Amino acid sequence: MNILLMGNPNVGKSAIFSHLTGVSIQTSNYPGTTVEYTKGSMTYNKQKYTVIDVPGTYRLNPESQAEQVATSMLDSGDILVNVVDATNLERNLNLTLQLMKYKKPMVLVLNMWDDALRKGIEINVEKLEYLLKMPVITTNGVTGEGVELLPEKCITAKPTYSPEMTPATRWQKVGDIVGQVQNLSKRKISFTEKLQDLTIHPLFGLPLASVVLFVLFKGIVFAGEQMTQMTEALFHRYYTPLLLKFGDFLGKGSFWYEVLLGTIGKSGIHYESAMGVLTTGIFVSFGIVFPYILLFYIVFGFLEDLGYLPRVAVIMDKMLHRIGLHGYSVIPMFLACGCNVPGLMALRNLETRRERFITGVITCTVIPCMAQTSLIFKAVGERGNVYVTLVFLTLATVWAVLGVFLKHAVRGNTPTLILEIPPYRIPNFKNQVKKVWMRLKCFMKEAVPYVFLGVFLMNILHVTGVIDIIGKALSPLINGIFGLPAETVGALIIGTVRKDAALALLLPLGLTDIQMVIAVVVLTLYIPCVATVTVLFKELGVKDALKALGVMFITTVVTGGGLNLLCRIYTLKTVIFVEQALAFILIYIISSMFKQKTDEISEAL
Repeated sequence: MNILLMGNPNVGKSAIFSHLTGVSIQTSNYPGTTVEYTKGSMTYNKQKYTVIDVPGTYRLNPESQAEQVATSMLDSGDILVNVVDATNLERNLNLTLQLMKYKKPMVLVLNMWDDALRKGIEINVEKLEYLLKMPVITTNGVTGEGVELLPEKCITAKPTYSPEMTPATRWQKVGDIVGQVQNLSKRKISFTEKLQDLTIHPLFGLPLASVVLFVLFKGIVFAGEQMTQMTEALFHRYYTPLLLKFGDFLGKGSFWYEVLLGTIGKSGIHYESAMGVLTTGIFVSFGIVFPYILLFYIVFGFLEDLGYLPRVAVIMDKMLHRIGLHGYSVIPMFLACGCNVPGLMALRNLETRRERFITGVITCTVIPCMAQTSLIFKAVGERGNVYVTLVFLTLATVWAVLGVFLKHAVRGNTPTLILEIPPYRIPNFKNQVKKVWMRLKCFMKEAVPYVFLGVFLMNILHVTGVIDIIGKALSPLINGIFGLPAETVGALIIGTVRKDAALALLLPLGLTDIQMVIAVVVLTLYIPCVATVTVLFKELGVKDALKALGVMFITTVVTGGGLNLLCRIYTLKTVIFVEQALAFILIYIISSMFKQKTDEISEAL
């Protein structure tokens, strides 16, 4: 027997599902977390039931891919559990009436009941049961309070029915029901609610978001550097002696010595340049990348459970419309800062093909994952902050120019942003730890093996001379257009497997400062890693995915070649000045939009 958990986005279905089944899934305080249905099992009175967490939807005439998944699941459900946000009863009951036309047994779950009481919202549960002709229970999805009543209510629920209605008639009936069961008491506006209003204020919202994200980003970078130094010291103290003994066993100069350990000097192991699977491969994964990944997931998990990300989407909406998107596209981009794969999977929450294509291309092309970002700071940062500035200014410029180009090149329209803005909630510590642990396990499973594989393949290609052959064939592009030595071909090849492994391969090549900047930019922009490409084809389809890859390649050639040309003609300071000028132009455009919005508000007042 199948029990479907259905409801609007961000009402806590996944939290309820986790309490019922024990299945560990990620729950977040912003809409669109569940983009595919998740299946688990529940045992009650010695009988086993299948519980399915269905993606959130506002309607049963779906537009986005997530809504299509939700609607297609309805026929397979024997019992429908409609999870609603008790603080937004009127909006949620619209879907309830739509579900009732299927004549299936239903249970209504008033989730976030603690938030409703705190806001002075009183709901007559008994009267709501009478009006809807279905069981109603109250729950707290974070703590699990009240969820224990759900299994019995599901088994005893009887079919309920509401006839097909026009949207206007349905909203009228919803209003009538809410008017009979809900009562609002007067209360003072809390400091949290004032802060919520401030973070989406048309004038202060974006500057505040910029400061918050900048401070968090700098904090991650600083803490990551400290952790990297600590892990490197631990490697030298405990891991190096083991590898040296293993090297004596293999025999210096042997094939497996070169592949597994790489180059070891008289002074010991230089982990970044040794280029062995057990030296550079291990150190890149756990000594450099892992600290940054850990810190990013801690910060990102806090922001999403706090409820801040939807507010960033709202304040970014006006600017993103300039490149054919709306504010919700910022959510996939945020996710991609940790890993491009979940970022691309979040595309299915966007309504139109145009939004999915533009967001997908920009995400894959311009936004480096946190593993890659950590190595960008390692490869470029130690040469001076000016070079880090040049890298990220270049990426920001490409983001803006590519977005404007795609806005005019891709047909379609950009719909108005309709996004649930949840209240701020103090993140649950247990949920935070579980979420970080799950994401770290995913990193260990999907990223680390690719790093090992990348280093291994690089060594094989180098020993067999294949790198030299490919380098000569691509010399007009690599050396002529990008101004890079032929040895960087190996990194570009490995980059199709894993970008962070490719960046690690650049470290021992002895590139000049400008060459390192160009190489890092090219590696960031060109074809993404194999895992990202696989998801790209799945989310966009073969035709659009091939177009996206074509756009990425052209963008890489134009940007890499242009950056090389500028650095040859002009001084580094001049190049940075040009990019800073472009950045200031973007800031001016943004500020003008906010001035226009402020003037509109002033006129309205």
